Amino acid sequence: MGSTTGPTWREDVHSDAGALSDLERMAVLHELEAILSSPIFQTSKRCQQFLSYVVQHRLEGNHDRLKERTIGVDLFHRPAGYATGDDPVVRVQAGEVRRRLEKYYSANTAHSGVCIEIHVGSYTPEFRWETAAPYQREPPQTHPALQEEATNGTVHEQEPRPAEWSASPETNRSRRNRKPLVWVLSAIGLAVFAALVTIGSVISRSPAPKSTLEQFWSPALSSSQPVLICLAKPAVYLPSVKLYQRHSKTPKQFTSQFERLSQRPDLQPNDKMVWGDMVEYPDYGLAAGDVYAATGISALFGQIGKKNQVRIGGNYSFEDLRNSPAVVIGAFNNRWTMQMTSTLHFAFAEEGDQSIIREEAPPARRWRSETDPNGRTIEDYAVITRLLDSKTGQFVVVVAGIKSYGTQAAGEFVSNPEYLRKALQAAPHDWPAKNVQIVIQATITDLLPGPPQAVAVYVW
Repeated sequence: MGSTTGPTWREDVHSDAGALSDLERMAVLHELEAILSSPIFQTSKRCQQFLSYVVQHRLEGNHDRLKERTIGVDLFHRPAGYATGDDPVVRVQAGEVRRRLEKYYSANTAHSGVCIEIHVGSYTPEFRWETAAPYQREPPQTHPALQEEATNGTVHEQEPRPAEWSASPETNRSRRNRKPLVWVLSAIGLAVFAALVTIGSVISRSPAPKSTLEQFWSPALSSSQPVLICLAKPAVYLPSVKLYQRHSKTPKQFTSQFERLSQRPDLQPNDKMVWGDMVEYPDYGLAAGDVYAATGISALFGQIGKKNQVRIGGNYSFEDLRNSPAVVIGAFNNRWTMQMTSTLHFAFAEEGDQSIIREEAPPARRWRSETDPNGRTIEDYAVITRLLDSKTGQFVVVVAGIKSYGTQAAGEFVSNPEYLRKALQAAPHDWPAKNVQIVIQATITDLLPGPPQAVAVYVW
């Protein structure tokens, strides 16, 4: 009988994602899912996001996204030119992920066939593959007579004789009768082997299953038209130059446009103003959260290789929306959002002086932004609406928050494969062929939304 030793590992020899086979990609994704759902990683959303980010970009061959500054911008919302030497957030997070990976593999000795590692000094994950040790044959058995002669220093080779020469006639007949059975069994074995080889070949050629992110955006990606990313531009009014001059402390104050845009006039609560003191500025008016969402979604399409166009305010019409898939950003500042979602399960509404998200069917839940005693927003909500066949006749995704913070969080949500996977893991298996709405919540700290999480999902 043969024997084997314990499992060994071979290093990842692939220099790019294209060198990985479909089966290998599938194995890596399954291993990633197992790691992210383990207790060791479930306690840290940031570690889950970091590991998912670097593995996904490694599999897609986006090595330029696996640099410290790029990760800082994409994951931690740092400015594009931030100083990595002064802000080690990426290095600290990578170190924490490495420690958790070590704990995971120490606690889970039964691997799926691949081990995911991030070596010190690099943010590119490496894959180690489990391989069996070479088959080791036992030494051939030698006839006792030859063994005895070998001990005396000589071995005589003999011509092999047919077994029939030394067997009885009855035994010879029995052996001849067994030959057809042996041939049949051999033929069956060869047929089974050939079938297994064929099945293995088909499996190796079959494409890897689409991720939740790919399924979510599939209708847009399959369209030949570029995706329109549509932002609203509400009317913006600023104090007139005369008002600034009337309330300036010195004649030289507010003489430049920069001063008038960056400083406030010295107005008191009881000072009188007239409508003529306000001037409309058509060049201003984009909400910061809308811009962040549009930038993130456009970057996602750029990584996938899908053409997209950003349209602002009056630069797109209903006719444009009829001809291309679109992402509509913003809620109360975007008339297309209000029109498309007004009759859906989750809709934006106003109750008294508050803007809310309202569930139009039982249990008729309500979600509203929360503020601290100083009036600063500390919690915001948003609705992500995926319409396969909207009022425009095209695929549309609406990304909209009650406030700008919620819109920004929603833009991050639809660009993150892990957020979407968790939100839709309990949805019906055929959700990719249906309309979907997801209500998300985000905690706001220092005017920035934290990691968003789904609080309600509706599929129809």
